[in-house]
Amino acid sequence: MSRLEGKVAIISGGATGMGGAASKLFAAEGAKVAIVDRNEAAAAETAKAIRKAGGVAQSFVADVSDETQVIAAVAAVEQAFGAVRVLFNHAGTIVIKPFLETTLTEWDWLHAVNVRSMFLVTRAVLPGMIAAGGGSIVCTSSISAVAGTPMEVLYDTTKGAVHMFARAIAVEFRDRNIRCNAVCPGFIRTPHGLREVAELQKLGVDVSEAALAAQQGRIGEPEEVAQAALFLASDEASFVNGTQLFVDNGFTAV
Repeated sequence: MSRLEGKVAIISGGATGMGGAASKLFAAEGAKVAIVDRNEAAAAETAKAIRKAGGVAQSFVADVSDETQVIAAVAAVEQAFGAVRVLFNHAGTIVIKPFLETTLTEWDWLHAVNVRSMFLVTRAVLPGMIAAGGGSIVCTSSISAVAGTPMEVLYDTTKGAVHMFARAIAVEFRDRNIRCNAVCPGFIRTPHGLREVAELQKLGVDVSEAALAAQQGRIGEPEEVAQAALFLASDEASFVNGTQLFVDNGFTAV
């Protein structure tokens, strides 16, 4: 039996990259996938590809840092598919620049996209998930939650918040059959990951192929992160709650 058979799954930021890989994998494992993304064209394209492959998916447009848009999107998902039993809080982005050049506007904006979004989407989904008998929430954190990188003070701080968000949700809602965990990728071959590498190199941070090989063996693939998220989302992880699963080939183990 497929690991998410019949379950409704929301994937925020599910149009491309690791989110896109997760959307396709979750659908292949039997989930009815709701892609919530601000990139309307890419989200629709991924949903179409899933349907062509025999899966069930729809795309819903929302800026997940905006309360009104999130509430509307979750309501639309519930109307289309029913109660959400899996939530993959994946949407997020990055700002890379020297700390002393970071503006307050950038600080507030990245916290909104990376952290407020998880608060808003989780808060919108939880009542229906609890009423349906429980479910699993997975939040995308990062190695940057525990391994500081020059030029990424802002980004690292948001991912530290994601770490604690997942742990605290797990503790508060465990008795209502809710699990919440974080998946923590290293450097991954996505547009986001490759942009991060390129911008860090421009600012003098050594993330060359040789440096990455020393730190994590090789660059990771988005499907490898999707597989980790699938495990946490599935009933196979029924006793895994409030933890962080690092997908970094030993980067943070050194």
